[in-house]
Amino acid sequence: MDSSLGFNIFTIVFLTGTFLAALVTGVGGFAFGIVAAAVWLYILTPLQTAILITGLGLVVQGYSVWKLRHALQWTKIAPLLLGAAFGVPIGVFVLAHTNPQYLRLCIGVVLVLFSLYGLLRPTFKPLVFGGAVADAGAGFLNGALGGATGFAGIVATIWCQLRGWPKDQQRAVFQPVGVATFAMTAAWLGGQGAIPRDVWWLFVVALPVLLVGTWLGLKLYGRLNEAQFRKVVLVLLLASGVVLLFR
Repeated sequence: MDSSLGFNIFTIVFLTGTFLAALVTGVGGFAFGIVAAAVWLYILTPLQTAILITGLGLVVQGYSVWKLRHALQWTKIAPLLLGAAFGVPIGVFVLAHTNPQYLRLCIGVVLVLFSLYGLLRPTFKPLVFGGAVADAGAGFLNGALGGATGFAGIVATIWCQLRGWPKDQQRAVFQPVGVATFAMTAAWLGGQGAIPRDVWWLFVVALPVLLVGTWLGLKLYGRLNEAQFRKVVLVLLLASGVVLLFR
């Protein structure tokens, strides 16, 4: 399909996908790539989609983390980051030497079961054991999964849910960890060549819509109480699991 940036079907579909992905991420704190890819892959190549998810996703996450900077607690973030630093190269190794489809299927099953269990139960009893060591273990698994599948913040999101932290604190942990895990994965995978010029133009055109969607999503997030936020996260985890199973 012609990727000219005139006001045509291509542009409408591209900007709609951008807005929806930013809106969902603003509300829930993750799933930008899942939502964006579901729309963009109808009109963009996988390479274009991956590059745009990387660039625009980092803008969304960075903006959201800045808005929630009052809740940042580096004593909670640091163990997860340390664990991820060791997990990412393991995940990249798995990606390079095994069929990642089997891993995606296993993780998809786990996500679907976990989210359905959480949605059917009224509350989780917070996990309080292990302290920073357990957090680092969760970070390791998050890094390994991110390196192998590109889902860089899934385990961190689940772990924050299990810890039972307040919603602002959860997002102020799993979003920075997700961004850092993705950056480490990209560094390990190495450069894949120059970015095509048309992707740069798409990035620039998408920015205003991206920021509006993120702003609106954060406004909606501010209206959620703790129980509602928990349900939003579980629904997004369920969607992530379904994507892994059927993509």
